[in-house]
Amino acid sequence: MAESTAATGADPTGSAGPGALERAPRRLRADAQRNIDSLLEAAKVVFGTSGVDAPAKEIADLAGVGVGTLYRHFPQRSDLVKAVFQREVDACADAAPALTAAHAPGAALAKWLLRYTEFLATKRGLATALHSGDPAFDALPGYFMRRLGPTLGSLLEAATASGEIRADISPKDLLHAVANLCLPVADEGVAYSQRMVALLIDGLRYGADTSRPRA
Repeated sequence: MAESTAATGADPTGSAGPGALERAPRRLRADAQRNIDSLLEAAKVVFGTSGVDAPAKEIADLAGVGVGTLYRHFPQRSDLVKAVFQREVDACADAAPALTAAHAPGAALAKWLLRYTEFLATKRGLATALHSGDPAFDALPGYFMRRLGPTLGSLLEAATASGEIRADISPKDLLHAVANLCLPVADEGVAYSQRMVALLIDGLRYGADTSRPRA
């Protein structure tokens, strides 16, 4: 995909939903939203297998749309990378309420951390782009923390209140600790990262306030 804005006059963040960081996107026609959803899902798959520099046609073909449709919604490659990243962050954050409703606080926290681990371990291509120094990505670390920090904070607070985990760790600490455990290891995949995070979760239980009532 070309790095310059396509000659459509479109806003770089376009109408691509997750591409807009601070303002609400305008309402889209149903067919346009379907195209965006298909492009974001296709880009997620292609970025995971071929990297963020994969040909635009590969992404468009997998999405079942023309390359022109891809450029219309995402004029620059960075627009597409940002939108995929934000969509995946949102999906990770949005998984928390269902886990909270279905499980005890400690189990909900553990399951969400493994969900977060999967997000990190399968998005390494995106991470390379985000740490490239491109100013187009400068706002994304803040977006990451605004979405996932409060989500993890709520899970931690509930698990601490139930006496299932220790109380001396912050959401930021835990987000960074899991991220470090998901750094690439030769000949290892997401299952290895999940085993390491499971050990970390066991450590969170050590020193818990067992005098608190468990849920």
